[in-house]
Amino acid sequence: MEQMRYGIVGVGMMGREHVANLAHLRTEGAVVTCIADPHPPSLHLTLDLARSLALPPPQAFSGHKELLDSGLCDVVVVSSPNMTHFEILMDIIQHTKPHHILVEKPLCTTVEHCKKVVEAAKQRPDILVQVGLEYRYMPPVAKLIEVVKSGTLGQVKMVAIREHRFPFLVKVNNWNRFNINSGGTLVEKCCHFFDLMRLFAGANPVRVMASGAIDVNHKDEVYDGKVPDIIDNAYVIVEFDNGSRGMLDLCMFAEGSRNEQEISVVGDIGKGEAFVPESIVRVGMRKTGRDGVATITAEDKRIKYDGLHHGSSYLEHLNFLAAIRAQGRSGPSVNLQDGLLSVAIGVAGQLSIELGRFVTIDEVLSQ
Repeated sequence: MEQMRYGIVGVGMMGREHVANLAHLRTEGAVVTCIADPHPPSLHLTLDLARSLALPPPQAFSGHKELLDSGLCDVVVVSSPNMTHFEILMDIIQHTKPHHILVEKPLCTTVEHCKKVVEAAKQRPDILVQVGLEYRYMPPVAKLIEVVKSGTLGQVKMVAIREHRFPFLVKVNNWNRFNINSGGTLVEKCCHFFDLMRLFAGANPVRVMASGAIDVNHKDEVYDGKVPDIIDNAYVIVEFDNGSRGMLDLCMFAEGSRNEQEISVVGDIGKGEAFVPESIVRVGMRKTGRDGVATITAEDKRIKYDGLHHGSSYLEHLNFLAAIRAQGRSGPSVNLQDGLLSVAIGVAGQLSIELGRFVTIDEVLSQ
């Protein structure tokens, strides 16, 4: 198998997760040749991880520009803090040597920056850029997407997504405690769910209404004299241009939950549900009622490493690697427009909470 050389920019928790996933893709020719991070402890932890996985030691750099100039990689994974994505992405796209890019969600923290990345990438047809909205690949979610796209449920009318989970984890220098760094909870965390809503609805968003607050988490934390301003719960309603609606129910102080994500998609003839991490899908039809509901165990035998996201990061890499090797015959499965719109819905939600009114997507896209 032809070797594909990867560089990882940002090797905190998620960066190391990418290293571990790529280690399990060695048989597909993936090799991590270099890493970059200005935080020495993160570099040391990544080198330790590489040793534990019996990987050749990657070359370590303190900055992404040195990594790009090294010529050591063909693909760059951007898993640095959210607020750094824009500068790093622009540097990669504008570099003389072409590098394919997998950028962690969110694409950027603002719509303005997302749009600039989209325009810059149009000038580089020699590179592929995929956005890390990997929840699409979780086996129960992927199965529900398959059910919806088959037309089994009829025309989708409502999409409800509940995420009840634990608080945000501690990150390097606590960057994720503040909206200015993360883009806000509805951008940082929930872009995954807004992306799924678009997929299930088969439509684009028109306007957003949200209500949210900081009610429990992080209220007793202080960093450099500042108290975190990230919300820990919200309801978000999204209206789509085909008349369907989506609703997100987010709670980040709900550790006592059987499932972290519960997704319901209702069409005019049937209903489908997905549950994570139980990894089951339920499908029922209006005609057959409750007694006709079928339960399906969702699995993907291609997964060789479950990791932090139930195998979805492994499948994300497997699919992106295939897209790269197709040499432009197929685009990335999650493209820059997907990344832009997932951020736009999140930004609209954050703005709706602040202003107490519906916010249109045109309003935020014109920023």
